[in-house]
Amino acid sequence: MDARDKRGHDGSLAVSSKMNILILLTLPKDVREEYYDAIRREFPDHKVDLVDDVFQIDPFLPDADVLITFAPHLRERADEVFRAGGKLKWVQALGTGIDNIADRPTLRSDVLLTRMHAIHGPPMAEAALSAMLALSRDLPRLVLNQQNRRWERWPARLLEGKTVGILGVGAIAEVLAPRCRMMDMRVVGITSWPRDLAGFDRMVGRHDLAETVRELDYFVLLTPYSKETHHIVDARVLAAMKSDAYLINLARGDVVDEDALLQVLRFGGIAGAALDVFSQEPLPEDHPFWTLPNLLITPHVGGFNDGYPRQAIPVLLENIRRFAAGDTANMLNVVQR
Repeated sequence: MDARDKRGHDGSLAVSSKMNILILLTLPKDVREEYYDAIRREFPDHKVDLVDDVFQIDPFLPDADVLITFAPHLRERADEVFRAGGKLKWVQALGTGIDNIADRPTLRSDVLLTRMHAIHGPPMAEAALSAMLALSRDLPRLVLNQQNRRWERWPARLLEGKTVGILGVGAIAEVLAPRCRMMDMRVVGITSWPRDLAGFDRMVGRHDLAETVRELDYFVLLTPYSKETHHIVDARVLAAMKSDAYLINLARGDVVDEDALLQVLRFGGIAGAALDVFSQEPLPEDHPFWTLPNLLITPHVGGFNDGYPRQAIPVLLENIRRFAAGDTANMLNVVQR
């Protein structure tokens, strides 16, 4: 892209080359427009299109230089999108996960890929803790009893003194682990790269997964999705878990063998699970998961919070500035492919 780096009177970076920026976001209208308005204000000379459905994106793809989206929003048509985007030069993933983007064969090798990093720790840590608390106190049952005006009491399970295992030790786990320790939990990290980290009592290799889960009361999945982690939590791992243990998946649906999990939950192999991600999203209305009383379902909202755009937009705008100026070497959070 032939763009010249110019400075305005306020010292801000201006660009002279016009870009076609395409935003695909299947989010509430006010959230979508927060991203759109921020880009339009900062870069009024660029063309910016906003689409809220991947099946409505086709008219905009042939001229798009830049695609801004969350990887799951491309789930159903990623290959078609990248095949049709012949002029595409850069994809900005608004999440940390880049499956459905980096792993798509139709994404040309010369297309730059960036993502967000280091802003998901607090919301995802809170999502994990809220899932553990909801399961241990059976909050869905309490809500149902409230709706039915039923007074019923039972003892809660405490997190204190329990062991939590975290599969995938990255930036999110480094926030979650100390918070679990503050609740007097024992924390075990399960990773392909064991090392000493604050907040963890023990670190084990991923190859020891089936043995390690035997000691866990809560098993939290945060690992990125890849060929290596596809169904890493399979029937063998689930069978090794304690009958009173809970599984929390905040990673990707295909990290877990959902058919095996369905059987384990149906027949009491583990106490319960909280799933925020699924192999098919939205989860179909006729999926048997909906019928399980020991399963807490949330619609992929683990990192979704009211402060996310305020954290993501500055990174996004800075990357647009640098990309338009031809300074791709210094763009933020570039993914090496």
